[in-house]
Amino acid sequence: MTENGPVILVVDDNEDNRYTLVRRLRRQGHEHVLEAENGRIALEILYHEPVDLVLLDLMMPEVDGYEVLSTMKQDMDLRDVPVIMISAADELENVIRCLELGAEDYLPKPFNPTVLNARVTASLEKRRLRQTEHAYLSQVEQEKARANRLLEAMVPLGAVNELRSLGTVTPRRYDNVAVLFCDIVGFTAFCDVTGPEEVVAGLDAQVSRFEEIADRHRLEKIKTIGDAFMATAGLLVSVDNPLRAAVGCGLEMVAAAAAIEPCWQVRIGIHQGPVVAGITGTRQFQFDLWGDTVNLAARISDNAEPDTVVVTAAQWPFIREHYRGRSLGAVGLKGKGDIELVECRLIG
Repeated sequence: MTENGPVILVVDDNEDNRYTLVRRLRRQGHEHVLEAENGRIALEILYHEPVDLVLLDLMMPEVDGYEVLSTMKQDMDLRDVPVIMISAADELENVIRCLELGAEDYLPKPFNPTVLNARVTASLEKRRLRQTEHAYLSQVEQEKARANRLLEAMVPLGAVNELRSLGTVTPRRYDNVAVLFCDIVGFTAFCDVTGPEEVVAGLDAQVSRFEEIADRHRLEKIKTIGDAFMATAGLLVSVDNPLRAAVGCGLEMVAAAAAIEPCWQVRIGIHQGPVVAGITGTRQFQFDLWGDTVNLAARISDNAEPDTVVVTAAQWPFIREHYRGRSLGAVGLKGKGDIELVECRLIG
């Protein structure tokens, strides 16, 4: 309905009937009343004007009431517009047919003002309720889409599908998963001397770019922890060589970070092995990983040099055919002792 009230269309080939109906409708407070002298003109109006109720005569030249009603009920934009049939006493059988086709009600001739008001008021109220219902359902769909986007932003797609179908994500152990940690060099010091808007804008631009790169290499973003970006290869999405995919992703992330203002340096640590994955929390749940593989990847990242992608020497043989390597020597990692680390570089 328009802001100025409902729009009513009176369709009747009899000019006296139209005049009587229009006058009585306006006396009852309905200011927006349109007229059509046959079904063809009525349909043209319906296709171009917002109409909330149609008072439709049955017997008309060119296009009769049956055809107008049938056309409206087949049109997805017009099918919910209520139609009140205008009928003489000897046309009641035809009116019943129209009601079966979807007409809302009927109005007998001659027009009784009380009956007219009752029929019109009831039909407009149904129209209002339908529009309210449609608006509510549209809002529900929008909120559902918004919730799905938020869910997909927090949880990898594979886990999202399980969460939607089962209402939960079963904790599992996964083998041969490559875990990638990317950490910004000097981020804390940068925050101390930079405005919050610039900090967040720069971080958002970088994370968004990292997400694109991860998708292209078939990695799944797990989460961000402060300025650290965590992703996996071979967890919920099958990858032929998870470690190779993660290293390729990491090298592209290093290049991307240098090209995005404020041109941060990053260090990336990667380790492949078994992990446990699942969801924790109920009000603010989070999909997460646990295990020695995760811890080791994080510690490798902490000990990597700026703008490098680093793995352990033990894992280097799995990717040596695809990248060049530079030994960083034995590095003491918390809880692991001295482990040789290898910087991965592109060949050529």
